[in-house]
Amino acid sequence: MNNLQPVSQRQSVASIVGVSKVYTLGGHQVKALNNVSVEFQQGDFVAIMGSSGSGKSTLLNVLGCLDRPTSGQYFLAGQDVAAMDDETLSRVRGRYLGFIFQSYNLIQQLSVVENIEVPLSYQRPPLPGGRERCLKLAELVGLSGRLGHRPTELSGGQQQRVAIARALVNNPHVILADEPTGNLDTATSHDIMNLLDALNRAGRTIVMVTHENDIAERARRIIRLRDGRIESVSETRPLLPQVGIG
Repeated sequence: MNNLQPVSQRQSVASIVGVSKVYTLGGHQVKALNNVSVEFQQGDFVAIMGSSGSGKSTLLNVLGCLDRPTSGQYFLAGQDVAAMDDETLSRVRGRYLGFIFQSYNLIQQLSVVENIEVPLSYQRPPLPGGRERCLKLAELVGLSGRLGHRPTELSGGQQQRVAIARALVNNPHVILADEPTGNLDTATSHDIMNLLDALNRAGRTIVMVTHENDIAERARRIIRLRDGRIESVSETRPLLPQVGIG
């Protein structure tokens, strides 16, 4: 991604405005998000933290178009996705968002390169040069020598690298990571964070849920939630200059 815009000219890639999310559980209403507003700029790297029940998973689900807000607006790439029908929302999700999960969510019967390729199968029309792009991404995440291996033949760190390459294959505007180091040891966690840092320096926008302070401090901003509201926002460093990615 060769985007060298100055920080002052970077656009908002995602923003939620006055978003609330209410669930009905056992006849009672639970407000998981309560009038939350936050903006994510191109090249941002944001960590979302909070105790269990704070709303961080719900916020990530709303950002990922996996859950609809009860009220408020969500703009992704300039489009109000909160008002879209399911079919349109699915297309937007596949085009603009990439997902990294704690449990990797790889398909056990598929090889490394086939797992990376999965999101391309949902694109209509198909993106040209898909297999070549998958091979380049496998090289980017350090797995070019493991293309034919199945997930059971890989370590946890290698499986997460496959998941990161898969998240990048559609060239998304935003990468959403849900506890991306949660199942990894300390050394492997930092290897994965080094890879995410490199992607962020190349201009990728990353929003990450984590409960680990040392992992959160690798982000540019830390948003802390409490009882469905934003309790605090702290900045660890300015937006990084973008160096481009091959």
